[in-house]
Amino acid sequence: MPTNQKAMTPGGRKVVLVTGASSGIGAAVAARLAQEGHHVIAGARRTDRLRALAERTAHASARSGGTLEPVRLDVTDRRDVGAFAEAARDRHGRIDVFVNNAGVMPLSRLDSLLVDEWDRMVDVNIRGLLHGIAAVLPHFTAQGSGHFVTVASIGSHQVVPTSAVYSGTKYAAWAITEGLRQESDPAIRVTTISPGVVTSELADSITEDGAAQAMRVYRAHAIEPDAIAGAVSYALAQPADVDVNEIVLRPARQR
Repeated sequence: MPTNQKAMTPGGRKVVLVTGASSGIGAAVAARLAQEGHHVIAGARRTDRLRALAERTAHASARSGGTLEPVRLDVTDRRDVGAFAEAARDRHGRIDVFVNNAGVMPLSRLDSLLVDEWDRMVDVNIRGLLHGIAAVLPHFTAQGSGHFVTVASIGSHQVVPTSAVYSGTKYAAWAITEGLRQESDPAIRVTTISPGVVTSELADSITEDGAAQAMRVYRAHAIEPDAIAGAVSYALAQPADVDVNEIVLRPARQR
């Protein structure tokens, strides 16, 4: 295929892959983009949630010409992520956007020594991101265009007690994505979205009592996931010569 930044599916619709799409921000991003007319391949382990999401959005997506395809995906499995990208490329002929959204957040103090939970955050939040880049970057390079979107966190900009490992993984996500931006051809756009407190299931994975209580207080004022989906939509809608590098958004009451 000749290099052409404007090449995409008919009608300006993009082929968008979203990880961690079964709930929260991922589900909101997948739903919004499908309803805006894009072809969305929504990946996550909980396929029942993905099918329900596809059903809920089917009417609005059909009106705009968009689609939402549910696909089982484990971002910690490099081969699984590679197959996810290859299947989308085979089905649609190209990949225009990859939204690296999958993440986990079992906060705890370091002296609690919840090493298995640390490992899980590293596997999902860092390795999962790298697996997505490895799977899709060759496609973007070959077709001469593409857009990576990483959903990081306000935790990539600040550390609070109990967030050391989580913030470390999200800072790594920010740094990797910024490195990707600098190393990539200008035809490949790269965006980092860093949300503050958002209504989601992330806090449900916290097993340490003190961290869970602190998070209930911290999350007293949260914005809805669609606010983050709107930021992703904004970044994707810019002309090919405009690269929205980073967006930080949080509740107005979060300081």
